Amino acid sequence: MQVHKGLDHLPVFKNAVLTIGTYDGVHVGHQVIIQRINELAAEIDGESVVLTFDPHPRLVLNPNDRDLKLISTIDEKIALFEQFGLDHLVITPFSTAFASMDAQEYVEQVLVRRFHPKIIVIGYDHRFGKGRTGDIDLLRALGPQYGYTVEEISVQTIDEISVSSTKVRKALLEGNIRDANAWLAHPFTLHGEVVHGDKLGRTLGFPTANLNIADPYKLIPPPGVYAVWADIGTQRYQGALNIGYRPTVVDQGELRVEVFILDFNGELYGKDIRLVFVDHIRADQKFDSLDDLIKQMHKDVDQVRTILS
Repeated sequence: MQVHKGLDHLPVFKNAVLTIGTYDGVHVGHQVIIQRINELAAEIDGESVVLTFDPHPRLVLNPNDRDLKLISTIDEKIALFEQFGLDHLVITPFSTAFASMDAQEYVEQVLVRRFHPKIIVIGYDHRFGKGRTGDIDLLRALGPQYGYTVEEISVQTIDEISVSSTKVRKALLEGNIRDANAWLAHPFTLHGEVVHGDKLGRTLGFPTANLNIADPYKLIPPPGVYAVWADIGTQRYQGALNIGYRPTVVDQGELRVEVFILDFNGELYGKDIRLVFVDHIRADQKFDSLDDLIKQMHKDVDQVRTILS
């Protein structure tokens, strides 16, 4: 897969089969579209192309909205697209000027001029252009003039529930890891660099790696304990992840993302750890004593082993 950043130096695509979207999470519905453009590209001896945006359009159109949390960072999104056999991923900066383009101008100056598509494939609810006035009807109306056809992908469902990035986000923010992973068709992940903490875990017999999540818009599931795989370089370990404010040891702490890596010995400071979420074990809670906390941590670790084995 070739990754192109910006629209100014794109190659001449061969019989481009193009789709457009934010693709946050690259969930199962997105994957159906990617599979379809790959199929169509093979049929016409062409190339499959995704046009996506960074930052997420909502962060530009509603800059005061602090509620949006993203399922996948741009680096995670690139890695996900690579898994699905895409030929080209084009990441264009999203700006207020870009958003203010008239819908027809957007089709002519961006889609046609930059990509020269043979086929455009879009989801059932795709809108574009200033005021989101562009839709599949406009694309179809302009198709004969510019030499492309349009194919629409209907809403994809799992167990009769429509899949969307919004629905996946809601599940994750409720700690519903299993449903979120099912709708994504891949596990939710969180990356972080190991930084120094107060080393309390060592005194309790559970040394944890304290992770710094650099992207302020990356979704972090709610406080609680989770069963995760911890990927360190090429090695994978079982992990008991705690997200929380440590109410047993501090009254008003800051949110921490700390993982106890089972059966691991060694220094981790400065390393990047990829957490692969498998299940939610329990909510964050305050214990009456450190002894009670330690007893619960032993139970948590046993449950992690059971889930991951």
